[in-house]
Amino acid sequence: MATDPKALKIEAARAALEHVEDGMKLGLGSGSTAEEFVRLLGEKVAAGLNVVGVPSSSRTEALAREAGIPLTTLDEEPRLDLTIDGADEIGPGLALVKGGGGALLREKIVAAASGKMIVIADESKVVETLGAFPLPIEVNKFGLRATVIAIEDAGRRFALTGEVKLRMAGDKPFVTDGGHFIVDASFGRIPATKAFADELNMIPGVVEHGLFIGLASLALVAAEGGVRVIDGKN
Repeated sequence: MATDPKALKIEAARAALEHVEDGMKLGLGSGSTAEEFVRLLGEKVAAGLNVVGVPSSSRTEALAREAGIPLTTLDEEPRLDLTIDGADEIGPGLALVKGGGGALLREKIVAAASGKMIVIADESKVVETLGAFPLPIEVNKFGLRATVIAIEDAGRRFALTGEVKLRMAGDKPFVTDGGHFIVDASFGRIPATKAFADELNMIPGVVEHGLFIGLASLALVAAEGGVRVIDGKN
């Protein structure tokens, strides 16, 4: 099996296709690995597979349309069968860090509306403790500085320190599909992920954060020796 990152992403995406059944309503994730899945799914649709997808970002929507995948919305189909998405980190119990691409709010809404979420990634994304990847936090534009201070204060209560930095796109702040800003919190390792996630949820200016806990039911992780299945117990 090839070991370059793109090849591993394709292998993980191909393994996820085995979980897709005719007639399914699918959540389509965002990011480079999820995009490989969308491309492969498009080939299956062209060959006769009958599915409908709900994209989690404008970029995924454009790619899915290009691939010929029929699309709908959560307003039209509020309950999905399966979401396939990537992750920036996969920790114990299938706790995830997501949002490196900036679509975390919509990704979490789509995942929560699904009966099952499968994460696809290469082996570099599997970690013992979440937090080496800066934690993306989607915030309201209003009161930005006050929200950043509240996030920093929350971090200190968990002995987490580090820069909380506004994400930029060139010389302007990055703006999500929902019209919000993102701050990336370089807190380092976050042992108490559930408790810290709850703490962030209490901050009024925080729209959503990149800690995905209790949403994924399976991870398909591609490595040199093949695709490993992680079910939250191993």
